[in-house]
Amino acid sequence: MRATTSARRAGMRAGVAFAALVTAIALPAVAAAQSTPAGQEAGAATTPSEVPPQLDTTAGSTAQSDQDSVGARDAAAQDIIVTGSRITTGGFTAPTPTTVIDSGAIAANAQPNVFTTIAQLPSLQGSSGTSVNTFSTSSGAQGLSSFSLRGVGAIRTLTLIDGQRVVGANVTGVPDVSQFPQLLIKRVDVVNGGASASYGSDAVGGVVNFITDTRFKGVKGNVQGGITDYGDNEQVLVQLAAGTSLLDDRLHIVGSTEYARDEGVGGGEFGIGLAGGRDWFKQTTLVNRNVTNDGSPQYVLRDYAQSITFAKYGLITAGPLQGIAFDQSGSPFQFQYGSNGVPSRTSSGAVIGCFAGFCQGGDLSGNVDAGRSLLSGLERINSYGRIGFDFAPNSEIYVTSNIAQVKTNNQPVGGQNRPALTIQCANPYVPAQVKAACATAGITQFQFGTSNAALGNTQVHTDRRQYRFVVGAKGRQPVFGSDWSYDIYVEHGTNRTKIDVDNILLTNRFNNAINATTLDGAIVCANPVARAAGCQPLNVFGGNPSQQALDYVMPANGPRQRTRQTQDVASLNFSGSPFSSWAGPVSLAFGGEFRHEFYKVTADPYGAGIENQPYDSIYPFDPVQLPGGNNWYAGNYKNGTGAYSVKEAFVEVDVPLLNGDSVGRASVNGAARVTDYSTSGTVWAWKVGGTWDLPIDGFRLRGVTSRDVRAPNLSELFAAPVTTTQPNFFDPFRNVNVLAIQNTIGNPNLTPEIARNTTAGISFSGSSWAPGLSLSFDWYKLRITDVISSLGAGDIVNLCFRNVLPETCSAFNLNNQAGPNFINVQAFNLASIDTSGFDIEASYRWQRPLGLPGRFTVRALATHISKFVTDTGLTGTIPNDTAGVNTGNTPDWKWLAVQTYETDDFSLLVQERWFSDGVLGHQYIECAPGTCPESTPQRPTIDQNFMPGAFYMDIGGTYNITEAVTAYAKVDNLFNRDPAKSPFFVNPALYDVLGRTYRLGVRFSL
Repeated sequence: MRATTSARRAGMRAGVAFAALVTAIALPAVAAAQSTPAGQEAGAATTPSEVPPQLDTTAGSTAQSDQDSVGARDAAAQDIIVTGSRITTGGFTAPTPTTVIDSGAIAANAQPNVFTTIAQLPSLQGSSGTSVNTFSTSSGAQGLSSFSLRGVGAIRTLTLIDGQRVVGANVTGVPDVSQFPQLLIKRVDVVNGGASASYGSDAVGGVVNFITDTRFKGVKGNVQGGITDYGDNEQVLVQLAAGTSLLDDRLHIVGSTEYARDEGVGGGEFGIGLAGGRDWFKQTTLVNRNVTNDGSPQYVLRDYAQSITFAKYGLITAGPLQGIAFDQSGSPFQFQYGSNGVPSRTSSGAVIGCFAGFCQGGDLSGNVDAGRSLLSGLERINSYGRIGFDFAPNSEIYVTSNIAQVKTNNQPVGGQNRPALTIQCANPYVPAQVKAACATAGITQFQFGTSNAALGNTQVHTDRRQYRFVVGAKGRQPVFGSDWSYDIYVEHGTNRTKIDVDNILLTNRFNNAINATTLDGAIVCANPVARAAGCQPLNVFGGNPSQQALDYVMPANGPRQRTRQTQDVASLNFSGSPFSSWAGPVSLAFGGEFRHEFYKVTADPYGAGIENQPYDSIYPFDPVQLPGGNNWYAGNYKNGTGAYSVKEAFVEVDVPLLNGDSVGRASVNGAARVTDYSTSGTVWAWKVGGTWDLPIDGFRLRGVTSRDVRAPNLSELFAAPVTTTQPNFFDPFRNVNVLAIQNTIGNPNLTPEIARNTTAGISFSGSSWAPGLSLSFDWYKLRITDVISSLGAGDIVNLCFRNVLPETCSAFNLNNQAGPNFINVQAFNLASIDTSGFDIEASYRWQRPLGLPGRFTVRALATHISKFVTDTGLTGTIPNDTAGVNTGNTPDWKWLAVQTYETDDFSLLVQERWFSDGVLGHQYIECAPGTCPESTPQRPTIDQNFMPGAFYMDIGGTYNITEAVTAYAKVDNLFNRDPAKSPFFVNPALYDVLGRTYRLGVRFSL
């Protein structure tokens, strides 16, 4: 263990030292850079007032400044690499719509993490981040920043650095953008469409490609701070980058380092009070009346919902004593139910006048949802270094290092709610008044529920460390009379993730601790086995448990998971023009790649089980623990390991068809890729498309259709098993109930998902009669089949029994004479996703508006989702269309608009973000009492089926203090717009949950 830890620390130190070394070597370039005006030196840092923020909507185009930043010796690097294609021939235009965001746009948005800037684009729906995944203890995705294009999930979006893959930061294989070097980003290409034929698996929704400035010269830096209107989420960001060229401009060295910290926004108190005094939370709940045919809606949406199954410090929830609650001191009082509810005092626990399970209003102090973190705290340290050497004209060898550490923390929920406990009246902690009431009622025990506020709140901490190294060569050489580009690299990446959960109870210890008795005049645990093993009695009434009891039920070492993921890639790509047709040069690209992915995860024995992880000094033997694991209240992590290898080859060709003033310029583009997975065999991906620059000045038609693939990831293939017991599982083969063990496991027999992607559009830009105006419209349709999705245990057995899905028959045995009955719950290639819509992008640049100095730029991007239909593939289910469902990720409309005015001295920015009104779900029938049809599982009735959209305005500006120093300010959510109420607490994937945020900073470039 010590050797492993030392190796990790040595690797981290080596990476930091490498970045520091290249930065130190680069610093002599400061003196040379100071003699050149800011923004004129090749690769110099630019401010918004020097280069306008660019959202280039022309497919395959890049900012001219990208070409200008290339060193004279690196002619090969002047080839514009169009993300979504492997062809690098000059003048080539890809048919797939691509949005380009340059460094100016990133700087103008003034976010502490570039992930936020990119995720604001309308075509990105369902991206994660520090405001998403904060409500879960066990997912392992807390604070993970990953992109999702077209709403089909981060696992179907390929994220690259300089066209190269990045090791995953989660067992799903998605990288963490927080680990990327950010100050040296030159531009980000966002491909809105499939690119598997060019880049391989996962590029189903599209590609996000970060292009770094490999020839940067000079020194630049950025210092930024921020805070919300509520005085929380204090932010700090410090970035520094340096670059230089030596040996007659043949040796190129760049390096960067950065530190960022977001304090996050933690949970509030129990009840409805959020952190910082935010008052938008109303404990909105979608209540099921469980009545389907009385003319009133089955589901009703109600604010200030109050559970009748627990209270902050305890509530008797059924029987003759129902309604007795306990205050912090443990004294009993009569609980105040909302809705003027009256406890029925029956074994059912119903409250007369309330809904099933909920009242409205009353004593809300025990509600736990307000304890959820609104934003995970995040701390990231990133170092990056690159050394390149031009060993020949137009040819370079290079090595890069990216070492990063990202820590996050969050609070999933308030307390550790236990709604269905049984307490003995003889328990010595039961107040005398309640004991007397037990005797009067003739009962010996009662049902009890508590928020467990006295135990405090659970905290989840993650620590992700990335070690990524690349060695490569690229350039251009003449072959048989024409220039050919080559790009060869080898990459090794490792990501180590730690997840630690603090302040969480062990279920069996808690159950034994609250079952107290008196022995020899002392209060002890009633279970002699638990007592002998150190059980300490816990007073569950009120908020004053002993420290010994707290230490027993919540030991210092909580749930733990340790994951190591590795990625090894060897890739080679060639591109050139072997000959010309009647319309121009024919471009060709070909190459191959080998990739190996591996993961191993280990967990603590209380969660994983002693067979998978033996007891040790940190997690000692405890006879009350279940040997199979699952002992924690939450966070029962498991052990697992898996690996797969990929071999693939591709070819891409672009053939000009037309080239003349009267017919315009047209070409057809095609690609094919064959991929062999060690787990699932061979699969093909392909694309066919083309562009036509019309003879009408400025207009271009484009279209492409492709077959894209996503291979099952390590988690789906080799998921760490989770075991639960099903005591009364129905066996349809014998028509009896049986005791069965449910094993949630991976499925090594999964096959790749297959997608068909089609886009078609028209763009306008670069016209002599409308200079500065760019417009585009692109329609898209994406259908994914064989989608990997999980089935429940009952579905697996029934699908086999009805001979609907015979492959599920091997996943269970309910008549096992040699051992326990079991059902292996696995993922299968059953479901499908079908989505379509269109993108609109527009920009206009106006030099010297109304005779004023400077430039005025207007640009806007919008995405409309016509449909987003998910079909489980199971008989008897109805496909679900979630387009416009604002509890999810895919609103009908989403747009982003930016207006900037820039001079040589200052700039002003106004940005608008908006998405349209929506619904809770399209399956619902909205109706008023007395008018509702009968409610069915497929078409349930509801009284309110509306979720509003939202409009957010951001403003910002810069001022050039000197040519080298720029001060800037930014205000996000200017009008402090609150999120809409939701029956699922809140939807941070769409709504701003923080409120107005202020940022100030200074950038410099030398």
